[in-house]
Parts: sequence; C-alpha cells; structure tokens
Amino acid sequence: MSGWDSTPQRSWRDHIRNARVTHVERLPRSRGTTENWPEWVPSFVPERLAGLGITLPWSHQVTAADLARSGNNVIIATGTASGKSLAFLLPAAEAVDSGRTVLYLSPSKALAADQRRFLEELDLPGMRAATYDGDTPAEQRSWIRAHANYVLTNPDMLHHSLLAQHSRWSGFLRRLSYVVVDEAHYYRGVFGSHVAQIIRRLRRLCARYRSEPTFVLASATTGTPEESAADLVGLPVRAVSADTSPRPALSFALVEPELTGQTGENGAPLRRAATAEAADILAGLVGDGVHTLAFVRSRQSAEVTARTSQRLLANTGVADPARKVAAYRAGYLAEDRRELEEELRSGELVGLATTSALELGVDVTGLDAVLIAGWPGTRASLWQQAGRAGRGGGDALAVFIARDDPLDTYLVHNPEATLGRCVEATVLDPDNPYVLAPHLCAAASELPLTDADLTLFGPQAETVVADLVDRKWLRRRPRGWFWTHNERASGMTDIRGTGGSQVQIVDAATGQLLGTVDEAAAHGSVHDGAVYLHQEATYVVDRLDVDDGVALVRPAAPEYTTWSRETTEISIRGTSHQQRWDSATVHVGDVEVARQVVGFLKRDVRTGAVLGEQRLDLPQRTLVSRAVWWTLDAEATERLRAEGVELRGAAHAAEHAAIGLLPLFATCDRWDIGGVSTALHPDTGLLTVFVYDGHQGGAGFAERGYNAAADWLRATRDAVAECACPTGCPSCVQSPKCGNGNEPLSKAGALRLLDTLLG
Repeated sequence: MSGWDSTPQRSWRDHIRNARVTHVERLPRSRGTTENWPEWVPSFVPERLAGLGITLPWSHQVTAADLARSGNNVIIATGTASGKSLAFLLPAAEAVDSGRTVLYLSPSKALAADQRRFLEELDLPGMRAATYDGDTPAEQRSWIRAHANYVLTNPDMLHHSLLAQHSRWSGFLRRLSYVVVDEAHYYRGVFGSHVAQIIRRLRRLCARYRSEPTFVLASATTGTPEESAADLVGLPVRAVSADTSPRPALSFALVEPELTGQTGENGAPLRRAATAEAADILAGLVGDGVHTLAFVRSRQSAEVTARTSQRLLANTGVADPARKVAAYRAGYLAEDRRELEEELRSGELVGLATTSALELGVDVTGLDAVLIAGWPGTRASLWQQAGRAGRGGGDALAVFIARDDPLDTYLVHNPEATLGRCVEATVLDPDNPYVLAPHLCAAASELPLTDADLTLFGPQAETVVADLVDRKWLRRRPRGWFWTHNERASGMTDIRGTGGSQVQIVDAATGQLLGTVDEAAAHGSVHDGAVYLHQEATYVVDRLDVDDGVALVRPAAPEYTTWSRETTEISIRGTSHQQRWDSATVHVGDVEVARQVVGFLKRDVRTGAVLGEQRLDLPQRTLVSRAVWWTLDAEATERLRAEGVELRGAAHAAEHAAIGLLPLFATCDRWDIGGVSTALHPDTGLLTVFVYDGHQGGAGFAERGYNAAADWLRATRDAVAECACPTGCPSCVQSPKCGNGNEPLSKAGALRLLDTLLG
C-alpha cells in the first residue's frame, strides 16, 4: 500500500480512536527541488541511477557533493529518507573512478550491509565495494585489503583491526580520498568520544602514508551540526542542513495511556503500559495491512510487544500472526537479524516491534506508520524514528505513546517541548581522560607518539601521556613514546561504553546460543532468576556466571516479569564549577559511585503489581564519573523541617523527577544517568541531590545539566506540580529503576524543596 488514501475502510483516527490523544500535529506535504547532475560526476553514475528510478538529484545533494569534491569536510544534516547516501556517493564514485579509495563508517553492521546492497544494485564500473566487519570470513579479508577500493566497516573494526594492522592496509590508506561517517548523530556521549579519538588515530596514520582524506558526515537533523561534526573529526566542517527532498504529509499524535484503576507501590495509581498500548495499536494497523514499525525502549519490551500483537491478531481471526508481526533487537544472532530485515523489506512482515537497532537508516521502504513507545532520549531520535513513516510515498502517521514516567508525561501535555523546538546538539567529550588514555596507548602501539602528535589528540594529551608513563603503560624514547606491553593496546577499552565483555546467553538444555548482553547490563538483566525473552520464547535464568561470561537459561512461562534493584553510594572527588542561588548552590565535578545489584522484584505481567522480592549476591561495581549536584543551606533546610517537610522523601522525589527531566536538556537517555539524594551528605554536610553520568569518566551530560540548571529544575518543578496524582506516581516522582523501591518519597515535600531551591 502507498499510504492512508489507499486504506479506504479506516483512517488513522480509527486506529487510535480508543487511545487517549492529547495532541495531534499535522505537517503538510512538501515538494522537492532538483538540480542537474554536476559536470564532474562520471557519466555512468547518472545512467546507473536512472535504472533505479533516480533521474535528478535534490538540491541539497548537489550542494553537499560539490563541497566535498572541492576538499571541504561537510556534514549533511537533513531529514530521514532525504537521500544523504547519494550526496556522498557522487564524490566517492568519482574518487574510485580515478584510482583512489573510500572508507565508509557506520555504527551498525545492518546499515553497512544496506549500503553494500545499494552499491551492488548500482554496479558501478570499477567499484570494488566490500564489507569488512566481524562477520567477514578470514579468507576474504586479505582480498579486501589488497583489492577493495570502497570499504564499508564500523568504528569497532577500525579500532581493533584496521588501525592496529595499518601496514597491511598501506596501499588503501595511501590512496584514501574520502571517509564517510554515516548516522553521525549516533556518535554521542562516551561512544562518540571514543569514535572521535579513533578518527584522530586514523588521520595520524593517513598522514604517515601521505594522504589527507576529506570527511563527509551524514546525520539526522541536529542542533549546531558544524560544531558537533568538528568535535567528532577534529577539523573544520561545513554544514548542509536545508532539506530539499519531498516529504509526505505527516500526522503526529501524542498519546497518554489511560489509568487502569489499579494501584501499585505506595498506593500510586497505575497507568496502562506504553508497550501494551503500542501492541494494541500495532495489531490494529497490521490487521488492516498498514506497514508499521513500533519502536520500544528495551529488548524485553520488543519481545512483549510483538507477542501481545500476535495474540491480539489471533483473537481477530488472522491466520499465522507470527508471520505478520515479529520482534527485532540487538542481541539476536546476525543471521536472524538479516532474515527479519529481508522479510520486512519484502513486505512479508507487516509489523515489527523494534528497539533503536532499526533507527539507524536501514533501508525499509513502504512503511506507513511508526509508533514510538516511550521517549527515545532526544528530539533528534524522535524525528529520526518518526521519519521512517511515509516511505511508501503516501501520507504517514507517527504516534508517540508516553510511558508512566515524568518526562513522557510532561511531553504529552507540553507538545511545544516535543514538537515545537529545534533538535539538540550532539554531546561528546574527546578530552575525557578515561577515553583519551587508551587511545593514546593504541596510537603509540601503531606508531611511536611524538610531541607533534599530541596536538592532534587535544589539550589534555600531554597530561594524560605523562600519567601513562608514570603507570608504565608508555615509555619515553628519543623517537617518542612507545607502548610497553605485549598485548594489543586496542583491547584496553570497550569503545561503546557498554561495560566490558559480552555475556553469552545459553539454553542449558540444548547448548544453543540465544544471544548476548554486555557484562555490566548482565547484572540487572540476566541475573539468577531473571525472566529473559527471546523472539517468541520465554526463559528463566538458572545461573549467571560472571567470571565465565555465561548466563544459563531454561524455557519457562512465568506469569511475572523481573526488575532488578540496585544500591548506590556516592562521594565527591572534586568540584569544577559552582553557582550560588539564594539559599542553594549548584555544583558540577568529579564523583565516585559504588553500585551493587542486590535483588529483584517480580511484577505481575498483566497489572505490573509487585508479587515479591528476592535477594541477590553480586559484586559491587565502582564508577568514577561526573555529576551535577545541588545543596541547600542548613537554615533553609531547617525552615522546611519546621514546616513539616520530610526531607529524605522530598529529596528522593526531587531526585527522581530531575533524572526524568534531564534528557530534555542534555542529549541523553534516562538510563544514561543515575542519582543519589540524602538529607545530610558526609562530603557536604548539607541536604544534597546528585545526578551523575552513568559512564566511566563522564559523558558530558552533567555539564549540560549544570549549564541549563535553572530551566531544567524549573521544568522538573512544573512536571511534579502539574501531575494530577495526590501523593506521587510514576508520572511524576516514582522511578522504574529506583534501588530503594521508591521509598521514601514525598511529592508535596519535593515541591516545597524545589520552590526553595529556585528561590
């Protein structure tokens, strides 16, 4: 089908008529603007593109291609499906035709495979494109190094293999003309900071082989694209952000699920789960043949949403619903993901419940609707996901479904904060010493580091190198600094900041490998007794072996889900900046966080009610990071106490609400950050509320919170005040990841505390 006009029996209003819609934004259809092909483009390129139905380029494609061809580093920051691939293909094809090479970087294997498929369809003369990633057979790798002139890879492979073995890539690097960085907005936080340093290492080796490639970045619409791109590649970058491609009309609905009439912890009212609402709408759309993606916030939610939709479809008489709707997420084996992508592309699958794994530009045409269950972390991601709708050529539907969460609730009642503002700037910090140190070691193992190199790696490089010498990781010699160990320096770090090595999830009865999860997340997701979902099957974890990196599971069908509980202690290591607010002070600086998963809750799969709690014995994990925190003077604290404010509950509730609202002001997700609150912290001697980056060394989120502290905390106060519940609920002050079971909490106290804080 091509759009809503081809579904005469029902309109999009029918599909969400039972939902509680708080706002609908209608974006009109726009026509595209084309230009002639640039004269420098080889004649065979337009000829081959015409065979795929592309007769003329859009204006922004020509502008970006001309800038890159003239030697300018350029970022194409336009909407989803605006043809960014063609913009970098044009200069890349000319480079290959003249005997030079191109390196293409994507954050996911799926996206690289998609680009490779597009190049194979074009079949340009002389272009030898090849994918070089962890799935590439060993026998193909030597051919790629010797003969490929368009190599598609990812930052992980560049870090661990290509740069570490640069002498084997000398011919390719010597002729390198362009480096394409696709989905550049994805490189934020710790991962983006690591990729920034990997790119600096690449530039250093290219200089060694006397090449100076031009960088072409493709990104979803983002705030300050020139600055973000310059931070990533370490060079000045020109931006092309005026999107001249045609856009379908889009109806964007905001939905807040209804209250269930039941109560949860502390007697708080329970709202229908966003995943249940998404499954309901997804089933209705799929039943009418509407090709739909449902983006959800976790692997487990993807499985639950798909299974619920299948059950609803079966109840309406749809034959073989498992062939109509499926789940797609990270952690699946590569062959399973490729099969699902092809089934969705061919139209065999009508609906897919997916994590953000399918946000990254995988070319899925013919989609009519997108459901977004839960805030995806940034406005950039929201529009990136919504932009997947309408690719069939017709009008499109996007639905944002709020979770029972302070930020989601705030957004569906304040649509201007969601749909009426520009997207955020990407946050990354390449100078983070926890990021910089392993890359300086890797660079020294590739080629001895020199004084001249330190400028390339940033202003902190000299200090970090001195520390590495003291720790005997590097040794100074007349020709520079050398790596001192036998093992590969590139193995020192996990560049995606996921928390260490992968834990394999294995069916204990059959020995089948079901999937993987990173070691840090394993503590909370595949601990002993955890419920684990994989495609249509449910398992219970019998044993997590942290040392061996294996979680043994068995098939089961429990009527509950599991949620881990964690304790956190925090200490201040140093303050970078502070600002005085009447009777309060806001700080940003270094902290040390000690965390431990101590147990888990069992929740009824239908109602979310807590059925019981079980203790766990897992090791403590220590994190050195950055935090923003505020303190309240003793005099103001005593005034609140005299008014009857229960300070621990007030601070705890304010902490939860602040964590929930920070993603609106910093390019982060709620799960990227953590918090601690206390009526009397030993390091400050005052009532203190901390919000910290959940990544080693920090990710830049605390700084963004500090710089926007007044707006952030005012929005936090408004979100708590506007919630209709009497004593606090998940929409305002309760947290789904609270290690203390959301106790104690005082909504009224939080309001008084925030009012005092804001003066």
